[in-house]
Amino acid sequence: MSAKRDELFSYIKEQGGSTVIANQFNQPDSYGIRRPQGMSDWLIAYTLSGEGYFIIDGVERLCQTGDVALMQPGVPHQYGTRKGSQWHFIWAHFSSRIMETNLLPSEKLLIHAIDSDSVRKRIYRAFRSLVSDSIERGEYWNELCENTMRHIILLLARRMTKQLDPRIEEIQHLLATRMQEAVRIDELAKAVGLSPSRLSHLFKESTGSSIVDTLNDMRIRQAALLLEHTDRHPSEVSLDVGFQNYNHFANQFRMRYQVSPRLYKNGQRTSGDK
Repeated sequence: MSAKRDELFSYIKEQGGSTVIANQFNQPDSYGIRRPQGMSDWLIAYTLSGEGYFIIDGVERLCQTGDVALMQPGVPHQYGTRKGSQWHFIWAHFSSRIMETNLLPSEKLLIHAIDSDSVRKRIYRAFRSLVSDSIERGEYWNELCENTMRHIILLLARRMTKQLDPRIEEIQHLLATRMQEAVRIDELAKAVGLSPSRLSHLFKESTGSSIVDTLNDMRIRQAALLLEHTDRHPSEVSLDVGFQNYNHFANQFRMRYQVSPRLYKNGQRTSGDK
């Protein structure tokens, strides 16, 4: 690196921020940024539509819909909208104070495709919140932006640490968000374009647990939280988390926590419950 990091350009400082600055652009192919010396900030970009490019060390890499691009500080670079395209993306400059980047591979430019619809939506919501706080600059805006940026980096790190088939990620999301509903394997399979038997096999192969067991585990863990932190009666909690038969709920609960829901609510828990 030809210059010390603290001597490099910082878009964050230029814009009056301390940790994170973010916005959303929709740019034609005349858009381009060139920084021969790099900068002291990290740069992250999430492509909503169209195509962008990054050029580092003479190598051009493209960003397409659903891609997250993350560039390290101190890297000479050029980026912009690909010729003939329109690049719609959310970007953020953030400082090395966000230590969670240590959880990611150490690459000058990391481009990761988010191919799960539910994960895309979650990351998009986080980026929208980031942009909103960065622009509004209300009370504690820097702290809010910093926390949201950490959230985004952790989501990215989790995906890269344990790569699941995007269809399995989608099923896990559906189970978590439809916990109270009756679950049919054929309907889940249809949602991700698989046969029921193929989905069941792939899910067990990917997670080590069946779909039904995974759902029951989610329900029981949620039930334990409700029993511990609300005044809901065990029979009400059973319905809250999707069990229509209380005896089945109590049996499942006892298998996990070694006590009945009623005793658990009264504080009789094992040391490994939390």
